[in-house]
Amino acid sequence: MSEAVTAAAPRLVLATHNKGKLRELRELLRGQVPGLDVDTQVIDAAAAGAPDVAETGVTFAENSLLKARAVAEATGLVAIADDSGLAVDVLGGAPGIFSARWSGRHGDDAANLQLLLAQLSDVPDAHRGAAFVCAAALAVPDAVGGDGREVVEYGQLEGTLLREPRGGGGFGYDPVLQPQGLDRSCAELSSEEKNAISHRGKAFRALLPAIVDALR
Repeated sequence: MSEAVTAAAPRLVLATHNKGKLRELRELLRGQVPGLDVDTQVIDAAAAGAPDVAETGVTFAENSLLKARAVAEATGLVAIADDSGLAVDVLGGAPGIFSARWSGRHGDDAANLQLLLAQLSDVPDAHRGAAFVCAAALAVPDAVGGDGREVVEYGQLEGTLLREPRGGGGFGYDPVLQPQGLDRSCAELSSEEKNAISHRGKAFRALLPAIVDALR
């Protein structure tokens, strides 16, 4: 009787419950780390049984490190976390770290979009500049030879805020940010197009050498 085929043990945890972020990370890592099966070995916090981590930092970098560090300690696996959001010029960088709960309800994308667009309704097109900003952190636990190693990298996607949502792809504020040089919103881009220019993609690509090194 042949042995049952089992999935390879997880090696990397993304400290999120957001399936969109997990999907983006898996695509970015596909084929980049020798021997890594991204579909079974790159998992999210829920699959790892990792605890929720309070985002008590005052910057994207602080929050991403808090999450990566806590998940690495809880699971004994290499952990990645990001904190990202929308920084609007005329709002002095807000919503910023409060992007996911701008409306007062965490993760309510529709409510967040509606409130932001209402706040900017009288702002002329010339002053609707904004950017997606991301800090991505890697934490390598002692259990896999990390010796407390931590790395943070950054990415940014600049653009202009539209007056109404466009497109059915993406998540968060994707439907209202039109990247510089394009005539479509982030939510109208294919996953390949978005990953090539996204703030999260840039931050994770900058982090890639450290990820490869941690998984050797």
